Amino acid sequence: MKKAKFLTLALAASLFLTSCATHVHTVGSGAQSSQTVQKKQWYALFGLVPINTVDSKEMANGAKDYTIKSEQSFVDGVISFFTSIVTINVRTVEVKK
Repeated sequence: MKKAKFLTLALAASLFLTSCATHVHTVGSGAQSSQTVQKKQWYALFGLVPINTVDSKEMANGAKDYTIKSEQSFVDGVISFFTSIVTINVRTVEVKK
C-alpha cells in the first residue's frame, strides 16, 4: 500500500512539478540595454518540425552585442499542454540588445 502511494505521488510530481527549460547565448559583449524583442516559436510533431522561423539575428536588427534567451516558460508549457493533442509545442525566443 505504501509503495502504491509513493508511486502515485512520484508520478504526480513528475507531471506537475516540471521546470522551465532556458538557454542563454551571448553575442559579442552581450546586451548593452534593456530593449527586448520576443517571438513565439511553434513546432509540430512534438518539437520535430518547425512551423515558423524565428531569426534571432533579424530580431537583433543589426546590433553587434546582444543576448539571446530561448525558453519554455510556464505559459508556453500550458499552451503546449492544450495543443499537444495535435502535437504542437511552443517556446519563447527573446533578444535583448
